[in-house]
Amino acid sequence: MTRRRKIILATTAIACAGLALGAARARDVPKVATGFIADTLCSETFVSGLDPMRDLAETADAMPGAGLLTWAMDLQVDRTRKDVTVSLFGIGRSHAVYREGLGCTLEHGQGIVDVGLPPDDEQPALLPDIAGPGIVAPQREGLSAALDRAFAEPAQPPYRRTRAIVVMKAGRIIAERYADGIGPETQLLGFSMTKSVMSALTGILVRQGKLKLDGPAPIADWQNLDDPRHAITIDQLLRHTAGIALGSSLQASLGSVLEPVNTMKFAEDDMASFAERAPLATAPGTAWNYHDGNFLILAHLLRDAAGGEPADALRFARRELFAPLGMVNVTLQLDVTGTIEGSSEMLASARDWARLGQLYLNDGVAGGKRILPEGWVSYSSSPTPNAWVGIGAGFWTNQGDSFGAKFRVEHGWPRDAFFAKGTIGQYTIVIPSEKLVIVRLGRSPNAPAQADGVFDLVRDVVAATREKGKLAGAN
Repeated sequence: MTRRRKIILATTAIACAGLALGAARARDVPKVATGFIADTLCSETFVSGLDPMRDLAETADAMPGAGLLTWAMDLQVDRTRKDVTVSLFGIGRSHAVYREGLGCTLEHGQGIVDVGLPPDDEQPALLPDIAGPGIVAPQREGLSAALDRAFAEPAQPPYRRTRAIVVMKAGRIIAERYADGIGPETQLLGFSMTKSVMSALTGILVRQGKLKLDGPAPIADWQNLDDPRHAITIDQLLRHTAGIALGSSLQASLGSVLEPVNTMKFAEDDMASFAERAPLATAPGTAWNYHDGNFLILAHLLRDAAGGEPADALRFARRELFAPLGMVNVTLQLDVTGTIEGSSEMLASARDWARLGQLYLNDGVAGGKRILPEGWVSYSSSPTPNAWVGIGAGFWTNQGDSFGAKFRVEHGWPRDAFFAKGTIGQYTIVIPSEKLVIVRLGRSPNAPAQADGVFDLVRDVVAATREKGKLAGAN
């Protein structure tokens, strides 16, 4: 395809957005597109240590239609200043800035709130060590074959581009593998798996009596009894039934730039405030609609409950969740105002994602100490009515009779499985009946449903770990 032809296609994509949405929202399209790329590349260049051009190619390839815009982007990665600047035809400029220990933040020209990184209090881990220092080779032929299959690329697209897999049985890693340039300590973006972390942190606040699931969410702008948003509860935010009108976050594609929720994420300084000012599309509790705004609001509530300052929220997450689990290779990224970007911006090593899964396999207990409220794991994996994908409160689930749950069970997933899920191929899967936690990270298209190979991976791992005989290190 000639350069002129590509320019016409890219310009047409933006023009179509304008016709569909009107001039005001059309102006956001280049900003959203460049913002996503700048933010992702900054994070995975300066936190993950990946090659930015390879990362760009793999990310764009996993998002249908994105190549119509990414080829035309001007990309500047400054390794001295540690920032990334992206523009599209000289417009929609986005600038992502890296800060040590805080990851990357999109900066929109008004400056970034200074955040003092809380000191490490050297709190001992309560979760037992899950592996030694070296990479754990598969202990069974079946496990080795499962990983071979998961990392093998099909002859034709869509490609899997698996980056990391960790398999843990009864609290110990029994197999792991990593792509070139990635290892056990490499922090990788979980995208919407971040929501499951926010759900855990919300649960801790509920256990401490600082938040209530069923009462009105304590958002200042919603306190007027005549405001229909006054009725929104924490439970509804966790389950995406709050009814806030921000579009949808289910898909990652060129069309995603049209959703107002992505204007919130890539063109706004205060993401939570943007979400909190949005009107209702449906009455709270009456309809299911998955979007990131719900979890940005939960992040605001976490910050307020933890003390009000950005460092308070980071300290709370480390003290109450990460340190007890031994999660040391983890970064919570922030918006410009210093609020945790709780919908999709946490990076962690595959092993640390597995530690989160192990907490849920242990019913919220680590080293004999209850981290999550009693019953929280069951609550998190309980199905949300009318959620056709099969989702609970911060986790996806195979319980219930949703289309998604039935589809996964029909394709070999155990009925009791539940999981954290991030776009383009991120999973932390918990299977209590098998004592398994499976982490898979990569860059794979969301559709077709099995493009990332995770269905095969789950079936293969379950079959391999059910083989007769005892796995070394497993109970």
